[in-house]
Parts: sequence; C-alpha cells; structure tokens
Amino acid sequence: MSIRHALLALLSEGPKYGLQLREEFEARTGEVWPLNVGQVYTTLQRLERDGLVESDDDGEPGPQRGFRITDDGADELSGWLRTPPNLESPPRDELVIKVLVAIRLPGVDVHDVIQTHRRYLVELMQQWTRLKDEEADLDLGLALVVDAELYRLDSVVQWLDTADGRLKRAAPEPPRPVKGPQIRRRAGVRR
Repeated sequence: MSIRHALLALLSEGPKYGLQLREEFEARTGEVWPLNVGQVYTTLQRLERDGLVESDDDGEPGPQRGFRITDDGADELSGWLRTPPNLESPPRDELVIKVLVAIRLPGVDVHDVIQTHRRYLVELMQQWTRLKDEEADLDLGLALVVDAELYRLDSVVQWLDTADGRLKRAAPEPPRPVKGPQIRRRAGVRR
C-alpha cells in the first residue's frame, strides 16, 4: 500500500496537519489499516524533501505544522492513480510457499495442510461477511474494503481447492496388491 500516495491524495483536497492526515486516512480506508502518526510524519518529511509537499514553516514536525501538495505532488498523484500496478510476476505469497514446501517434506500430509488453511480462510470470510452485514452499508470505504477482502479470500480458497485437486491427481497410485502365484492345471491332470 502506498502511504505516500494516499497522503498526497488527502492533501490534494487542501492543507492538513499530520494528525488530521492519519485520522482521515483511517476513516477513508474503513479503519482497516491503522496508521502510526510517526509513519505519517516520516512520509511527509520525505515528500517535502522530494518537493511533492510543502509545509507552513521550517520548524520541527509536530501537530501544528500544516502541509499542502505542490504542483509536482499533484502530477505524482495523477500519474500514480493512472498507472496500473506491476503484476507481471506473482507476489511472494506465504501460503503458496507453504504448500510448495509441504509437498516435498517427508511425513507431511499436504492435503491436511491445505484443508487447515482452507478452514481458516472460510472462517475469515464469515467474519468479513458479518462485518459487511453489520456496518458496511453505513460506510462506503469500509464496504469497498470488505468486498475486496472477500474476493481476495475467495480466490485463495479457490486456489487451495485447485491445488488440492492437482496434487491428488499427480500423486502416484498406491501399489496394487500382489496376487500370490497361481497354480495352473495341466490338461488331463487330476487332483
């Protein structure tokens, strides 16, 4: 998530103080991603250093120091909003790594690993759905965050189901029981 660009977006509405930026960021993102006020001021210092924002004075950062976006900052924000994220290579996903590691570990039931994570994800989806039912109608930002999270979790569950099926199909078939030697009768031989 780009805190840098989120702060530029908030400043594009007009000058704001650091604490105000933190509060508005959390409110706009459905209060799902808490933001440390120190993180806000550190980001603002970098934005100011890069000429993307300017402050009211040259004093120390603090609650009374106002910031506003510059023309270069507005250009940066506009470019960021219109530039698709780089999705050419898959992100490093801990769950994918777990499954890839588990298929090679002796004594690990990869199907059990998959089902454990699947159950957890379904429980998370239920929690997000409850939140959506209870509060999302009141807050558009929260509703959008909840929808995004539900779609993301659903796609991970679908991937786990696909991976489990693929692993089951790829598993070597268990050996067939070996039949004992069969005795053939010769023609004309009676027992």
